[in-house]
Amino acid sequence: MGRCCYQWYFFQPVDKAKQFTLVESDLAEKSLSDYQGKRKILNIFPSIDTGVCATSIRKFNQIASQLENRVVLCISADLPFAQSRFCGAEALKNVVTLSFFRAPTFSKDHGVEMTSGPLKGLAVRTVVIHR
Repeated sequence: MGRCCYQWYFFQPVDKAKQFTLVESDLAEKSLSDYQGKRKILNIFPSIDTGVCATSIRKFNQIASQLENRVVLCISADLPFAQSRFCGAEALKNVVTLSFFRAPTFSKDHGVEMTSGPLKGLAVRTVVIHR
């Protein structure tokens, strides 16, 4: 058996998530508080260029089109340019992509950091629902 490269946490729905400032596809900084008044779904993942992560973004885009007063934030360490390229190529308009390339401690601060292995430092796939 190999060593586990990340830890599993089972979160309860949260009323108050840790604040963060991340980068949108147009390079503007966005904070969690910018989405105040909406329920937030945080889809956190290692990279938009992996098959499972790309599939999750497509699925969340489909789901988000049917949600009211909610925003789906798709968060990874990918550069905003890669996120924008992917969403443009896939015609995804119902999710917001955010990069933590300027916030290197984001995954650790939120308890979703891979701690060893080839993807060390990236975030594990996680979904957080913020009421």
